[in-house]
Amino acid sequence: MIRASEVGDYVYCARSWWLRRVAGEEPEGRERRAAGVRLHARHGRAVSFSSAALWMGLIALAAGLLLFLVL
Repeated sequence: MIRASEVGDYVYCARSWWLRRVAGEEPEGRERRAAGVRLHARHGRAVSFSSAALWMGLIALAAGLLLFLVL
């Protein structure tokens, strides 16, 4: 039985598929990739936070300008 993900792996790189599925080899650098995934997740959270902070700052600026013009 061949899974769809295996077909995708084979289409992407037949040698990689063979090394993994037939020869039983695993790619090196698993820890490094896991650290990269964690780093990207942390960066994504920081970007989301900075975007929210920017919008909050713009809303505060607009409110301040409105109060300045009204008073």
